[in-house]
Amino acid sequence: MNVVFAVKQYVSKMIEDSGPGMKVLLMDKETTGIVSMVYTQSEILQKEVYLFERIDSQNREIMKHLKAICFLRPTKENVDYLIQELRRPKYSIYFIYFSNVISKSDVKSLAEADEQEVVAEVQEFYGDYIAVNPHLFSLNILGCCQGRNWGPAQLSRTTQGLTALLLSLKKCPMIRYQLSSEAAKRLAECVKQVITKEYELFEFRRTEVPPLLLILDRCDDAITPLLNQWTYQAMVHELLGINNNRIDLSRVPGISKDLREVVLSAENDEFYANNMYLNFAEIGSNIKNLMEDFQKKKPKEQQKLESIADMKAFVENYPQFKKMSGTVSKHVTVVGELSRLVSERNLLEVSEVEQELACQNDHSSALQNVKRLLQNPKVTEFDAARLVMLYALHYERHSSNSLPGLMMDLRNKGVSEKYRKLVSAVIEYGGKRVRGSDLFSPKDAVAITKQFLKGLKGVENVYTQHQPFLHETLDHLIKGKLKENVYPYLGPSTLRDRPQDIIVFIIGGATYEEALTVYNLNRTTPGVRIVLGGTTVHNTKSFLEEVLASGLHSRSRESSQVPSRSASRR
Repeated sequence: MNVVFAVKQYVSKMIEDSGPGMKVLLMDKETTGIVSMVYTQSEILQKEVYLFERIDSQNREIMKHLKAICFLRPTKENVDYLIQELRRPKYSIYFIYFSNVISKSDVKSLAEADEQEVVAEVQEFYGDYIAVNPHLFSLNILGCCQGRNWGPAQLSRTTQGLTALLLSLKKCPMIRYQLSSEAAKRLAECVKQVITKEYELFEFRRTEVPPLLLILDRCDDAITPLLNQWTYQAMVHELLGINNNRIDLSRVPGISKDLREVVLSAENDEFYANNMYLNFAEIGSNIKNLMEDFQKKKPKEQQKLESIADMKAFVENYPQFKKMSGTVSKHVTVVGELSRLVSERNLLEVSEVEQELACQNDHSSALQNVKRLLQNPKVTEFDAARLVMLYALHYERHSSNSLPGLMMDLRNKGVSEKYRKLVSAVIEYGGKRVRGSDLFSPKDAVAITKQFLKGLKGVENVYTQHQPFLHETLDHLIKGKLKENVYPYLGPSTLRDRPQDIIVFIIGGATYEEALTVYNLNRTTPGVRIVLGGTTVHNTKSFLEEVLASGLHSRSRESSQVPSRSASRR
């Protein structure tokens, strides 16, 4: 179950099916992102695709010597663009691939528009999601719910994305969902409807144990997306932001022109692939090794080119050398900027207190530490508000709850009203009243013993002691202990055996910390394969936008003036 491989195969097959000759790849805004996640431009160029165009671009030239491969989402807008295109074709022949199920009436409209008979084929290739890592996918939807319920457009897009994922992995699953979430039940029903309606598409070879789709809601764990991260991929997203594998470094002091935007992709960057799940300290020493390796190779290239053989060797090694030079300068810049932000924002100290708030149950120590950091001028308003949100979520119903005092401290620190109001919004979004599970106090004896022993031993790394709630959920699911009264099956049938293929989907967005959990479970649990997806992949900043977009904050009187962020929905 590898989502990057699944989408890559679709793109390869489209290009192969169009046969030899020069080609143009015609896409829309979303499919451009989908393709760019699994293929670089230079890789596609090697397959005779010399031009990349958007279907909505008005001034495309007529190029009858090119074949057109169209990869588009089956939206009304795209069908209309295609009808216009086929009435006045700019290319010699068209191979049309929709990323999801297309209606018969739309196919009929296209056939009627194709008077010049330039369409060679129309097919459905279900690459209708963003493949982030082999076991992680996203739909790039920010702000999926209004209140506790789906926005209609977002529900439709999520249903399509999730059913496309199942089709691309050839899975017809049993479905379980989080009972405390109305949105999870609604999505489960919509996916089931599509499977029933398109039953012929879902007729795959039956496996002994059927696959399982588990639908969860972000509201159940608002802690994970609020924490600072210390593994490479998660940390880059938290501090710099990753958007379809791209990182904007334009704000880095003294950045050179060619490094203003860099791409971090495990598919094409060996250093990143080997280091994306490692801790920041290890990255530092690995960067040093990469530099030393590079320095060793460098002098040889700069020796005098005296003979033809020298020149030949130089030319042969040059692309390798250039690629390595690019990799080195990119990672040195990224890690350098992460280091600068960590020290500038005092993040080691901030993160230690965050971890205490997420993992320990000592109220007075936590309160003292939060108060101490709020007095520290190096702590930004963003981090100060984040600490108070974590405190508010953990100690919401504690008898000595001191939230009003901390809110006053935020005001005195000069934290803007926007961030202060977000504290109550986060409680409204993911507080105790909403959660279907208990995030903080372990209930069973085994969990309590584990926590006790952890306390005795001390923690190997204070910055990474937190485990997302997803870890416990999946652990119980794999062992067959996940309670059916909390995560019921949709429909009458239940799974008797331990599940093998598990697809988890989080409404309201997943995180890279949860992706790391899934990566580790895949590595350490033989016979179990897990893929994680979300409406988006959050860092703290985007999670707070998600909370704002839900509009839940506007229920509380204090928050009524917060501007709506619906414009950020995609």
